[in-house]
Amino acid sequence: MPPPEPAEPMPGYGELLRRAYGSLAEAARGCEDCGWELARRTWAENAHLGWAEVLLCGICALGWTALRRACCRRLFRPFGEWCNLQPRDAAKMPESAWKLLFYSLSWSYGAYLLFGTDYPFFHDPPSVFYGWRRGMAVPADIALAYLLQGSFYGHSLYAAAYMDTWRRDSPVMLLHHAVTLTLLAASYAFRYHNVGILVLFLHDVNDVQLEFTKLNVYFKHRGGAYHRLNDVVSNIGCLAFSLSWFWFRLYWFPLKVLYATCHCSLQAVPNIPFYFFFNGLLLVLTLMNIYWFLYIVLFVAKVLLGQMQEVNDVREYDVEESRKNPGKEPGIAVPRALKEGLHLKNGLVKDKRL
Repeated sequence: MPPPEPAEPMPGYGELLRRAYGSLAEAARGCEDCGWELARRTWAENAHLGWAEVLLCGICALGWTALRRACCRRLFRPFGEWCNLQPRDAAKMPESAWKLLFYSLSWSYGAYLLFGTDYPFFHDPPSVFYGWRRGMAVPADIALAYLLQGSFYGHSLYAAAYMDTWRRDSPVMLLHHAVTLTLLAASYAFRYHNVGILVLFLHDVNDVQLEFTKLNVYFKHRGGAYHRLNDVVSNIGCLAFSLSWFWFRLYWFPLKVLYATCHCSLQAVPNIPFYFFFNGLLLVLTLMNIYWFLYIVLFVAKVLLGQMQEVNDVREYDVEESRKNPGKEPGIAVPRALKEGLHLKNGLVKDKRL
């Protein structure tokens, strides 16, 4: 048996742009009959996604919603009341606790797949396309990860609009969930599940850090006292989150995933199906990562300029500030609901209850 080929070294940004652009341009020039008819025919010939699988994913999405409601009512909210959190923090704590629970489990499982098994996808990203063929069997462990993630993001489409706190970036979050769910469903149907596991691993770690940091922010002031340990942990968590966001989503994600999908995919599988569709969605995901990174830069700038005395989520509407200076925040139209101190959910004024 011949020895395995050595892993291809990870490129730099310059090589990524040069090779990815060259591959995209060459594929565009070679696509003579691109259009809806070709897309329909390619989908019919290569996509393998049964109604039973879609139904199972939908049932699991409803299960996530029911499980979240139960956890919030019977676990997270009573725990916040027991800790005597401030009312504003007590209202937001269950959402972060729920997300921390899921993303910790999902990221841990993704880390197990990439580092606890024989899958070489992290150290050798081009290998995600080695041996690809239409309709190939999806390994059970990867299929389980897709079921959990796909159903969770299906639930998240509903949750972002009707259960989560409405923030400045909530419309972008809804777009993110829709793009992620589309990528999951299409990558499973076209058997691009190997690269999907790598994408999920590189993104979930930041959500774990974000929600952990936010929980420590909420627990800084509880029981009528200030708790320095939570303050220190939230500061360290914020620094770790900022650094890991750049490292995982703006460094490793383009150089590992985009390089593999834009360039290496055509080397391993000429005329690979839905090449432009998948790379287009991944580029949209990259732009959203950059968009959210601007919030991180804004936060750091506020800290350095002394405009923020403690860690806070700059994406959230500041109700107290809007009462003092209604409509004065530059570039953002403050809704009437915020001036009255109410929660804004999907354009409607509602009490924040699950």
